[in-house]
Amino acid sequence: MNLFLIILAGGESIRLKSSIPKPYHYVNNATLLEHSIRSFKDIKEIKKTIIVYHQKHKKYLDKLSLKKTLQISGGRNRQESTFKALSKIKKMNCTKVLIHDSARPNPPKKMIDKIIFSLKKENAVVPIINCTDAAKRYKKNAIFKNIKRETLGFAQTPQGFTYKKIYKKHLKNINFSFDDDASMFTNDNEKVFTIPGSRKNIKITEKEDLEIFKSFKNNKNYFGIGFDVHRLVPNRKLYLAGLYIKSKLGTLGHSDGDPVLHAIIDAILGACKMGDIGRMFSDKNKKFKNIKSSILLSTVIKKIKLNNFYINNIDINLIAQTPKIKKYIKKMIKNISKLCDISINQINIKGKTTEKLGVVGKEKAIACEVIISVGKYD
Repeated sequence: MNLFLIILAGGESIRLKSSIPKPYHYVNNATLLEHSIRSFKDIKEIKKTIIVYHQKHKKYLDKLSLKKTLQISGGRNRQESTFKALSKIKKMNCTKVLIHDSARPNPPKKMIDKIIFSLKKENAVVPIINCTDAAKRYKKNAIFKNIKRETLGFAQTPQGFTYKKIYKKHLKNINFSFDDDASMFTNDNEKVFTIPGSRKNIKITEKEDLEIFKSFKNNKNYFGIGFDVHRLVPNRKLYLAGLYIKSKLGTLGHSDGDPVLHAIIDAILGACKMGDIGRMFSDKNKKFKNIKSSILLSTVIKKIKLNNFYINNIDINLIAQTPKIKKYIKKMIKNISKLCDISINQINIKGKTTEKLGVVGKEKAIACEVIISVGKYD
């Protein structure tokens, strides 16, 4: 089986009422599109992933730096977008294909495995959940008919198909619109095999759906503490939180000596149980000599994301007799936000002195301590 995955991410945000396109809405520091992709990451049978995006949303997609994906611009509607993807892979020896909506960011692995297993014998496989509520037909806020709920089911994605079959169906129905791909098989009285769907495989349509999805992702939180201190010396530049600060004295260190970013790195690594800054970026390694701490932090952020961690919040105490940091705090927060890929509302910085006591109080050093909270998603 040469299995491909098509993820449709051309959705607008009309019912979600958001200025951000639905696929790029963040939940726990990952977009809905990223959550969807990660749901399939351990499925070894998938040989290639195709993302179909809305041309107007390309700037959002580019920020995600999604690797090992084929990205194509979609069409005017869902069906046209799907057909463009199917046409793109026509000569890639695809035998089976999964078609999934990025608006469903939480398809369980067991469900996906059942679809793939069923595809070995079936041409069309769809996950279905039963209707458990009293079913009614209504119009203009008035019910006019009762429906037996036993006869109803709700189709989900991903839906699996034999490639040649689904391509021909789309080619035949190029000028028509369907709610999902399986509808074309049903219209032709062809068999659609069903497997049990999952209520966790929620479709994000309105803001309430986002809150429900967030509840699925509210896993355990972990905490880390970071501390760093650097001596102040002449003829060195001073960097704090990645910002160059004009000063007669700078910090002495193997890298650029940024105590804020170093403390943040240590706190993150501690919370994620990934060692410490010295182990990851040894001062005995020449390639880290005078390196910008912002590069080190960006590297750490990429590593924790690969391990499914995300940052909840960062609380920072910057301890210095000089310089006074009050006027720099907003810029520091903005820079840390960018480096850590989190909101400015998740960061707090407090400037402290030691009342002229000790090496910090005598303006011979700057110190920083950080407490950080991280979460981990499945």
